[in-house]
Amino acid sequence: MFEGIDDISRTELATREASGITVRLLWTRSTNLVTVAVDDATSDDYFELILDDDERPLDVFHHPFAHAAARGLELRAPRPESEVLPDAA
Repeated sequence: MFEGIDDISRTELATREASGITVRLLWTRSTNLVTVAVDDATSDDYFELILDDDERPLDVFHHPFAHAAARGLELRAPRPESEVLPDAA
C-alpha cells in the first residue's frame, strides 16, 4: 500500500464516489503536483497516482484503475465470498 502525500497543502479539484470507491483529483500547491487518490472501502485498497506533465488529469481521474494497471501497479483481488460447506454428517 502506498503512503498518502501530506494533505496540508493539497486542494481537491474533483471527487466522485460509486460502489464504495472514492476517487479524488488533488493538486499540491507547494510542489505543483497533481495526483489522483483512490480509496476502495470494500477491499481496503488505497493508492495514489502522481501525474506526469504529459498526462491528462481528467483521463486519470475517470480511469484510475486502467492507469494504475498501465504503470504495473498490482491491486489485491476482491475479498472472496464466504463459502458455506454442507455438513459431512
